[in-house]
Amino acid sequence: MFDRKLKQLRKQIKKENIDAVFISSVSNIEYLSGYSNFSKDEREAYILVGRDFGYIITDGRYTEAIKEEVSSFELFERGYKKSTEDLLKSLKKKIKSLGIEEDNLTVSEHKILQKHFKKLKHFNLNHLRNTKDIEEIKKIEKAAKLGDDTFEHILKKLKVGVSEKEIVFEIEYFLKKNGAEISFPPIVAFGKNSSIPHHQSGETKLKREDFVLLDLGAKVESYCSDMTRTIIFGKASEKQKKIYRTVLETQKRAVDFINIQIKLGKQVRAKEVDKVAREYIKSKGYLDIPHSLGHGIGLEVHEHPSLSPKSKDILKNGMVFSIEPGIYIAGFGGVRIEDLFVLEKDKIRQITLSPKQIIEI
Repeated sequence: MFDRKLKQLRKQIKKENIDAVFISSVSNIEYLSGYSNFSKDEREAYILVGRDFGYIITDGRYTEAIKEEVSSFELFERGYKKSTEDLLKSLKKKIKSLGIEEDNLTVSEHKILQKHFKKLKHFNLNHLRNTKDIEEIKKIEKAAKLGDDTFEHILKKLKVGVSEKEIVFEIEYFLKKNGAEISFPPIVAFGKNSSIPHHQSGETKLKREDFVLLDLGAKVESYCSDMTRTIIFGKASEKQKKIYRTVLETQKRAVDFINIQIKLGKQVRAKEVDKVAREYIKSKGYLDIPHSLGHGIGLEVHEHPSLSPKSKDILKNGMVFSIEPGIYIAGFGGVRIEDLFVLEKDKIRQITLSPKQIIEI
């Protein structure tokens, strides 16, 4: 699998008419090498790939693991005797133009690369990670299944007086107990707090007739899931039901639009899917969605494609993405329903399978 990814990368290097690419982001290093133990908070490794060479650059702490687990790259071990700059110097004759991840490099790293290579050009790996292969999709499905199990478990933990933070703890504990990690810090919002799309869960206690918004995700074998459900703790009012039904219908219309475009043999433009959702919510008298309709998912919880008003992405087979419309009313509460979908064989399939009918508990 990783040899195939490296081949695709070299094809892109040739297409963009550069000599090599310097990979600095941990998620892209993992994507290309399969090694997942580098810290996102420290600069522990890089990958340098040219048309006829490929190095993974790290220090002695990882030598044994890299030799055992990574076969697609030659190991360059940096340390007291050899530095990353020594490798860069040795390749100056081969590299005149170098691709870099502009949105990831530090200023000091950029200065070092600029010192050794005449031409630096932004290089984006999104085109490689946009679509997932069968193995990647299976891993996302495993994470989604665990997310569904977590939601079912959490419903049993909701009771009068429990705090948002306590439910966050229950989510994290359940995921870790089942061998996973969180793909992002869970969002738990009670009552009027649910009107804040990315509410920071706190000490608010649950009371009857509250909205309960649960946004959670699992990380299994390095791949992420993401799902949001909103329930009513008690008997739903007519106002709550109307908001909920509008959000659910919005998601359905977005999915239906994708299916129709595919059946008509047309390109599915992500921004048009986003537009369908926004226009429906506004037609019902609610404020516009204050966030994008959806996002890709994989090694990171937010990847391409982006389903947003300014997106230039075309939805294609192999893409896995969320559709997550929401209505938020300050001082009252909000509803968001989020599911993951995959496009495969010119069909859209839902991956997250938790119930979506109005739940009153």
